[in-house]
Amino acid sequence: MRITRLTDDVSVAMPTDALSTGQAEGHAVARLLLGERLRRLREAQYITRAEAAEAIRLQHTQLTLMELGRTGFRSRDVADLLTVYGVREADERATMLALVEHTNAPGWWHPYADVVPRWLRTYLGLEQAAGVIRSYEVQFVPGLLQTRDYARAVIALGHDNEPEGRLQRRVDLRMRRQRILRRSKPPHLWAVVDEAVLCRPVGGPRVMREQLEHLIAVCELPHVTIQVLPFRAGAHAAGGGPVSLLRVPQPGLPDVVYLEQLIGAHYPEDPEDIKRYRQVIDRLVTTAEPPARTPELLRRILEQGWS
Repeated sequence: MRITRLTDDVSVAMPTDALSTGQAEGHAVARLLLGERLRRLREAQYITRAEAAEAIRLQHTQLTLMELGRTGFRSRDVADLLTVYGVREADERATMLALVEHTNAPGWWHPYADVVPRWLRTYLGLEQAAGVIRSYEVQFVPGLLQTRDYARAVIALGHDNEPEGRLQRRVDLRMRRQRILRRSKPPHLWAVVDEAVLCRPVGGPRVMREQLEHLIAVCELPHVTIQVLPFRAGAHAAGGGPVSLLRVPQPGLPDVVYLEQLIGAHYPEDPEDIKRYRQVIDRLVTTAEPPARTPELLRRILEQGWS
């Protein structure tokens, strides 16, 4: 690991492979790294976002997205910000500006751009870069664990008027996402699913049987943990909808919370809000049935409901 000194008060660790990650990961990690560096530099100079944005004639919302790693960067904007923050040493500026190119590289999902809404693009990049993915699902099996037929049935619910070819592209994209679980160094996927997910008919009995059989098989993977939140657990704080929390392996970068909605998504920004969602997921893990019981529970539901 190489440490790049940015100012006398601020240093940010940068992995030596940060500029050589694959297309699937590179732009997402680069955006997070660059955004976090710019935020720390600004705060070290006691400059507000509004003041920094005004100084370089940038919209406040755009600077916010930059610091959160949710957008690409322009070299001119980054160079101007470095000047405002007092970064003048050539090597330091070169390191920062070198990241700009990577923030604008096409995401791995680019061939599917016609079926990827703008609000989903950030998540797709972070999902591929994550070292840990934690989630709670209240209605459907998590996308990374869906069979093709189950995924098609779920996707068709929101796109029932689309041509078959376009619908299949959406399914192909979801299957492509699942390749991260078969990488040599896969992320740890820890999913808590509500019992209702396993009992709700999606696509018909055959599709549900195949889906539960797939979940039973996936439980054998050492990097996948699945827990079932039973009906008897009662009401809980995450009952309003699905929650995903992603953690990238690079040190010093914040967790990202992703809340998917019907026609959009929300990424909480406040550190206290992120902490709250982390606590909610921790509570769900302790409330749900232990992971060791998951295969047994899945078999029981399979035999009683979908045999």
